[in-house]
Amino acid sequence: MQLEAITWQRMAERLAGHLDEAGAAPDAWLRVGIDGAPAAGTGVLAGHLADALRLHGSSALVVPAEGFLRPASLRFEFGREDVDAYLGGWYDTAALWREVFGPTDIGGSGRVLPDLWDPVTDRATRSPYTELPPGGVLIVHDPLLLGHWFPFDLSVHIRLSPAALARRTEESARWTLPAFARYEAETDPAAQADTVVRADDPRHPAWTGLPG
Repeated sequence: MQLEAITWQRMAERLAGHLDEAGAAPDAWLRVGIDGAPAAGTGVLAGHLADALRLHGSSALVVPAEGFLRPASLRFEFGREDVDAYLGGWYDTAALWREVFGPTDIGGSGRVLPDLWDPVTDRATRSPYTELPPGGVLIVHDPLLLGHWFPFDLSVHIRLSPAALARRTEESARWTLPAFARYEAETDPAAQADTVVRADDPRHPAWTGLPG
């Protein structure tokens, strides 16, 4: 895998230019997935990309998948640190399909729910729907996105080596490390993604460049 050193801002600008060239059909939207463990900071690139797209004159909406966690009673049914549950049961993928991806299918309404559940209060967020105009770009980010057949037009995987992931993961979340090891082995997100970013040192990312 050949990697090119780049800044996060420059990466976002190049991704925005690529999406601008690709364009969306008049009644459709482009959908971008930015995948990576919490320690990878997917929200940083998502924010830079949204800003770059707006400078290009495109509407952009950032949706964190963590806004679609399932209620605690379901996430913690087998304990608070169950790796199997984290991999397959923490995120409400059905709600993501229904509230985020469905409305941005061709001919959809464009009415996207930006989040559904607050894991701190363990209650529905009751956030209003956001209207994303046709031709706009939906950016979904957070962990474990590339194993669900989500219809991304462009996918980015921010990869950390096992050592960097362990070093940058908070102590309270270190129990998730085996889950990310399994995700690497079973899903191979680097092979699934259109673009891979190596971010062991977040100050000096490197990437594989734009898809050919």
